[in-house]
Amino acid sequence: METAMIYLIILGAISGLTEGSGVLPDGPLNAAVGGSVMFNITLTPTETPFWSVTWFFGEESIITLGPVNRTDPEYEGRITFFTSTGSLELRSLNLTDSGDYSVNILPTGEEVQSGRTTLKIYVPVSNVTVTPKSADLVEFNGSVSLSCSSSGSSLSFLWLNSSSEVTESDRVQLTDGGSTLTIVNVTRYDQGPLECHVFNPFSNGTSEPVNLSISFGPENINLMASLSEAHFEEGSNINLICSAVSRPPALFYWFLNGVLLSDIGPELRLMNIQMSQSGNYSCQAFNNKTLRYQTSEPSAFSVLKRISGASVTPSTNLTVEGTSVNLTCDAAGSIFTREWRVKHESDGIRDDNFMLYDNNTVLSLLTLHKTESGEYFCKISNPVSSDEPSYRLVVKYGPENVQIRGESEIYVKDNIKMMCSSESVPSATYTWMLNGTVINNNSAEFFKDEAELSDSGNYTCKARNSVTERESLVVHQLSVTGT
Repeated sequence: METAMIYLIILGAISGLTEGSGVLPDGPLNAAVGGSVMFNITLTPTETPFWSVTWFFGEESIITLGPVNRTDPEYEGRITFFTSTGSLELRSLNLTDSGDYSVNILPTGEEVQSGRTTLKIYVPVSNVTVTPKSADLVEFNGSVSLSCSSSGSSLSFLWLNSSSEVTESDRVQLTDGGSTLTIVNVTRYDQGPLECHVFNPFSNGTSEPVNLSISFGPENINLMASLSEAHFEEGSNINLICSAVSRPPALFYWFLNGVLLSDIGPELRLMNIQMSQSGNYSCQAFNNKTLRYQTSEPSAFSVLKRISGASVTPSTNLTVEGTSVNLTCDAAGSIFTREWRVKHESDGIRDDNFMLYDNNTVLSLLTLHKTESGEYFCKISNPVSSDEPSYRLVVKYGPENVQIRGESEIYVKDNIKMMCSSESVPSATYTWMLNGTVINNNSAEFFKDEAELSDSGNYTCKARNSVTERESLVVHQLSVTGT
């Protein structure tokens, strides 16, 4: 009994010594409730056992081994002491085991070595949940507050958006030690998946991902036609397609010249399109969650009839030199342009002798000249078709330049042969006279088998144009002599 008393006095004195270097590892030890922890001594083992080792929790002795062995009853069955190293294992940990642990070691024949460390006991992270599980929001208008809860102790919180850490900003707030995430004026990029990562020095856990339903748009509206032309032939089929960026998908409405059509949907099909459907088409995208809409730029196109029945018509068929005539170019269908050209038989139109009226519909020849006879073409066109009717203009003129070809002197019983000619359209008719007396009608040639002395005289050829009703004559003198 006396020996034991002396040992306790000595041990008490030893426990007050300065902490030894390297007896216990630096830094606190972390362990979980229900688990175990090893307090490892860093001294090099000796050939002889330590003379004494005492472990303390705070100021209370846990176990003493040496001349006198003693274990605190509270730790019976929960500790294992390793005599060769002086290390101690503590099992069946609970939160009350957190605190400061120290050890005093007296090697045989050496000075006392002591060490101190801290043990922190944690309840493992579990049951990490986020509420609410979802939220229905509108971009720029909505706000959301997510709360993260978890079992465990000494918890820290980290929020992730698609694996990227969520940090505070003018829109993002982290409160309640980071367990509450508040986002104001949400954007589509806040939709997640959002996860709450909870951890302590011993364990960690992550919630199920939360996806926010954030409605946005419509925006970037685009209107496209199945054909890129601005003009379409009547009877064609055209598809107009409208698209926009929107969540949920936008509803599409169609307008013609600003008037709402009955068609709804991203595609407008115009079948067997008619001229009355020409105009400016636009589409409007509407989001029934955000209550926002966007209207496209108008797409203008015209529906045209194919040109048909084209013709060039004169104002009169009595196209006599010196008079005037109007040539009218017309057709059925949609007409955009008319262009005139002439294929002349001679010098052609004089620049000062024609005028165009009514958007080139009428070509007026003011004073006809015979050189203006020819083929008059009128090219009628629109963006979907064209035609080029023509009219052959014949200018009636004459007779003029009347001439008689034949001998001036012949003998009795010779043939009399004379030919009369003139310039005339249509061809002239001819009347022959001898000394003023008609001797032949309707023939350009005068012929007699045997001449007589009485056939001498002045032969007149009179040319007449039945259309122009003009006449012209020429006189030829013939002398018949005897043998």
